[in-house]
Amino acid sequence: MDRAMSSPERVRVVLAQRRGARIVRTRVEVQEQTEVGDAMIRGLVRAQLWLAVRLAVLAAGVLCAVPVVLLSFPAVSEATVLGIRLPWVVLGALVYPVLLTTGWVYIRQAERNEQEFTELVDD
Repeated sequence: MDRAMSSPERVRVVLAQRRGARIVRTRVEVQEQTEVGDAMIRGLVRAQLWLAVRLAVLAAGVLCAVPVVLLSFPAVSEATVLGIRLPWVVLGALVYPVLLTTGWVYIRQAERNEQEFTELVDD
């Protein structure tokens, strides 16, 4: 009890509070094309490429499935819609919505990737 009253409690003094190992200035890293900035840009390009490849494979799979179905089931290829055989209707009319939808999804996802990259750089 006597000791607690006689000596004050020790206080640790630091120049600055550090929350992480170092503060990364990502915008400067990207603008100056340092290794960190280069890695971040490569990551964005890789994400965009992976998105394009996935959607291209999906669209090609859907479009290639049409002839496979028509060859597998000859009765389907003989069917008519408004006097036009079904394969021509599918190839002439239904392919375009698939391609437009794929393009729309790609643009939305690519913009999302770019927005996430911008938010990462601005932090």
